[in-house]
Amino acid sequence: MRSLLLALLIVLVASAAAIWFLFDRDMRELKARLLGRSQLVETSFGSIEYASLGNGHPVLAIHGSGGGFDQGLEFVGPLADHGFRLIAPSRFGYLRTPAPADFTLEQQADAYVDLLDHLGLDKVVVFGGSAGALSAMQFAIRHPERCEALVLLVPASYAPDRRPNESGAESRFAETVMMTALRSDFLFWSAIRLAPDAMTRLILATEPALVHAASQKEQARVRAALKHVLPVSRRAEGLLFDSRTAGNPPPMELEKIACPVLAISAENDLYGTAASARYVVANVPAGKLLLYPRGGHLLVGHSEQVWRSVASFIAEVLTDVNVAGGIPHDWRPACLPSRAHSETFGGSFPDQPHLDVFDNCQTRCAKDR
Repeated sequence: MRSLLLALLIVLVASAAAIWFLFDRDMRELKARLLGRSQLVETSFGSIEYASLGNGHPVLAIHGSGGGFDQGLEFVGPLADHGFRLIAPSRFGYLRTPAPADFTLEQQADAYVDLLDHLGLDKVVVFGGSAGALSAMQFAIRHPERCEALVLLVPASYAPDRRPNESGAESRFAETVMMTALRSDFLFWSAIRLAPDAMTRLILATEPALVHAASQKEQARVRAALKHVLPVSRRAEGLLFDSRTAGNPPPMELEKIACPVLAISAENDLYGTAASARYVVANVPAGKLLLYPRGGHLLVGHSEQVWRSVASFIAEVLTDVNVAGGIPHDWRPACLPSRAHSETFGGSFPDQPHLDVFDNCQTRCAKDR
């Protein structure tokens, strides 16, 4: 009996050592990928971390929940290949950007202005992904003279028919439990190791079956998106803020967004951002909607199509826009006749040269003019 117990103890110790070795190895790699890639700038709200990639017209790339400058560069990185310069900040509470006490979306938007002033940039195209869409929209509302165009990818913003995230922190006890979990890199690492499908659904709001049916390249992209939330302990404050705001987002004065807007989502995004994208496009002065029936929160299977369409939209705006006067009087979202707005189309349309329309994708404009 003693020999059996000793053998079991040895197995347990060896297993624990092996698990810790794997965890330590992965964390070293994940932390190493962040080193030397970003800079700090002092603003009226404290330090802000940011990174740049590419050359060309500037795009402010605002990351989503669980991100940081690294997620901003990864998600919007394809634009660098289309001739744009990406500026990717870490939002309040993420990585090396501390969270000011009781900060707001409006303050985060104003902090972007300080960053742009530091970089000597007068106007930028603004990209906001998921929870990052909220401060991106506030930037466009509060600083219209600085925002040339706004691209919202799976925006976790307000819509009357979007159900609030009931898992959001609604009490001091819930916040305490959530912060304890988020500060443990080991717990998060263990979860994505032991239950990757469950975490894909919970964290990435994408059905695992959709990922399994995708190409190897897309599967690798999804795995990387999940893994790169680590070290989650360095993103905990931002994640908690996003849980409160994106889980139950406030209405915004969308009519004050003066620039052209492109909103992109998928009907089966488990965060319900299709409703948000529709609502934004229906309430801004000039908007386009690119909506896929399937794809989840990460738009699985549509990555290359999405970025070609985004690049085309930005190029159209920058070609047409009068920099001194905002939206040009003759700018009109390329769209189909009203009777076709609710239909699903395949292929491209010759009367829409500036907006790529892909298989199984809808496009509509906010208002017929």
